Amino acid sequence: MLDTLITSKTRIKLLLKFFLNSKTSSYLRNLEAEFGESTNSIRLELNKFEEAGLLKTSTNGNKKVFKANTKHPMFSDIQNILMKYTGIDKIVEQVINRLGNVEMVYIVGDLAKGIDSPIIDLVFVGEIDKNYLLNLTEKAEKLINKKVRFVIFGSTEFEIQRSRLLEQPHIEVLN
Repeated sequence: MLDTLITSKTRIKLLLKFFLNSKTSSYLRNLEAEFGESTNSIRLELNKFEEAGLLKTSTNGNKKVFKANTKHPMFSDIQNILMKYTGIDKIVEQVINRLGNVEMVYIVGDLAKGIDSPIIDLVFVGEIDKNYLLNLTEKAEKLINKKVRFVIFGSTEFEIQRSRLLEQPHIEVLN
């Protein structure tokens, strides 16, 4: 649906990259390698986003680093649209809100890196009924046409693994 409204595939990739996980930052050559597109098409879109104030920049040596401007008035609206586009909103609505005793939930994997993916990887922390979670995720998968993978940690177990798990890109869904 989003690709009907926004015809530039590069623009959609950039929106996902920077607005799905606001902690993400990147520079032009890195985006070229990740997207497999020419630097010129990526640069044009980055410049448009920067001119609109949606991206802010900094320099790291001779590299211009881009990051989402979380203070932009449209930031949360864009992020909400991307949550709907990727199906994360349905995961929250259909799964996380119905589980009860959930302490934390993180999205990891490709989506946390801002890459659209047919798989949503989740890390749950808490005392969770695995069979009930399986039932809920199966229903959510049919709604969003994506596979949902998850791992469950108890509180103590998560604290032991926290630094290793959270050193990779992640999105806090519930904390």
